Amino acid sequence: MSKARLTRVFVLAAAASLALGACAARDDGSSDGDTGDQPQADAPAQPADAANPRGDGNAVCDPSTTIAYAGTINGENAALGQNILNGVKLAVEQHNEANEQCQVQVAEFETEGVPDKAPGIVTQMANTPDIIGVVGLPFSGESKAAGNIFHEAGLVAVTPSATNPDLSSNGWKTFFRGVGTDTDQGPAAAKFLTENLGAQNVCLVQDDSEYGVGLANSVKQALGDSVACQEEVKSKQKEFSAVINKIKSESPDAIYYAGYYREAAPFVQQLYDQGVDATFVGPDGIKDAEFVKGAGEAANNTYITCPCVPEDQFTDFIDAYKAAFGKDPGTYSTEGYDVTTVLLKGIDAGNTDRAAMLDFVSNYDSQGLTKKFTWDDKGDLTETPVWTYKVENGKIVRNVEIK
Repeated sequence: MSKARLTRVFVLAAAASLALGACAARDDGSSDGDTGDQPQADAPAQPADAANPRGDGNAVCDPSTTIAYAGTINGENAALGQNILNGVKLAVEQHNEANEQCQVQVAEFETEGVPDKAPGIVTQMANTPDIIGVVGLPFSGESKAAGNIFHEAGLVAVTPSATNPDLSSNGWKTFFRGVGTDTDQGPAAAKFLTENLGAQNVCLVQDDSEYGVGLANSVKQALGDSVACQEEVKSKQKEFSAVINKIKSESPDAIYYAGYYREAAPFVQQLYDQGVDATFVGPDGIKDAEFVKGAGEAANNTYITCPCVPEDQFTDFIDAYKAAFGKDPGTYSTEGYDVTTVLLKGIDAGNTDRAAMLDFVSNYDSQGLTKKFTWDDKGDLTETPVWTYKVENGKIVRNVEIK
């Protein structure tokens, strides 16, 4: 397959003869597949020294001690928030099972992922004295809208997934990030597109979220002259023919989509239906089974970049997660588990008020499942891996790490 142009390939259903009249033919996807001229990388092994939320089992704390999750639960792109919330619940459940004298409570706050709603919800949390640490907010837009409220309340908030780099430039002493930023993912995505996939002309498509705009700018800067076109879509948009016609006129080798799965799924399906054969690459915001479900067979052989590591080898975590929730972990479930473990370790060490917890997290330095957790003075991590994934046979599988 030429490096100058890679064509998406799809597994066709039994009724392929009918579908061929509506969309361009693809290569058969039954082979072991192209992975950017590199073999599929091995998943990282489970770190032997990863922090365990169970601790030593000797923790003592007041029964009112509470940590909270704040973010979408049933709102916009809810699956991403539910993944994180389940990671939070699992860590606390394991901690409480091991520590009879320290039964930490979990409070759940629904923001629906909407920036306009986040400040009121966060104010409510700030006014609840028993909450001494928060996992959230998941999305960059809501984090931007409410981060100052956490700061003014002295309430630690560790986001497992908000990647806009500007969030850590606001002087918020309580802001900590559990993943890399768009300045990590953007250049990695550009490198994957041009070096691994061999794309010479890339169309950038961004949604109108804080996340989408920031990520698209980072990718654009890294791609330089390889940007063939740049298009925009709106939140909740469902019909994309105008954008797709503009993309078709540029005949790009690849499309990079900066946004969430809610819009990406129908967009990819319509690209497929209109015979666009450019390789589709999206970010962590689409790395969810809901994207695959919504896009159908059009999702096959699309790629995803994510500042998250594959959890394939984290067998203890996977087994416990499946036992608790009846399904595999999703994107950022492991990060949610890791950052909750940081807060639990703070509680176990006797840091049961907001000021003490802030000091503990600010000086934290320990290995988690996904990475080593230690932060600079802006709340950004010092270790930020970026991986790529691929949709094969209706499932998201690891591809390669971009270094």
